[in-house]
Amino acid sequence: MASDETCSEAARIADQLRQWYTGPSWLGPSMTEILADIEEDLARSQPIARTHTIWELTLHISAWLKIARERLSASENRDPSPDENWPAIRNSWREALIELETEVRALENAIRSFPDDRLDQMAPADEPQTFYVLLHGVVQHSAYHAAQIMLLKRATAQ
Repeated sequence: MASDETCSEAARIADQLRQWYTGPSWLGPSMTEILADIEEDLARSQPIARTHTIWELTLHISAWLKIARERLSASENRDPSPDENWPAIRNSWREALIELETEVRALENAIRSFPDDRLDQMAPADEPQTFYVLLHGVVQHSAYHAAQIMLLKRATAQ
């Protein structure tokens, strides 16, 4: 991570995303640490009734990383469909993990190249928000769902 004094605000936001994904993070374990020992059966299980599975949450995080990245270059808002917001389980668990890493890296790169002077401009989103709020929001959203995944893991360990 670059020194706060020498890097742009966008680079600092990208660092927050990277730290959430690979650590170190004040939130606790990084997303890669959380997911490291999850096998397909656990990812598919529903240890707590009426909750999303680890797999569904992982796909949902990936979807919103992609949506945020697309909004950085969009000229108008396109709300995600329900199927884009909560994608159905498909392919393999390993492919879901690869998709998550791909989306993290793609968004991190897009944020790093995003000009700071645009951070206060309005983002094309369903709720009025600046690009600054959008980018911090997607990092917070990802952290929120990572915590849910931790709880689901703990529920199966009992």
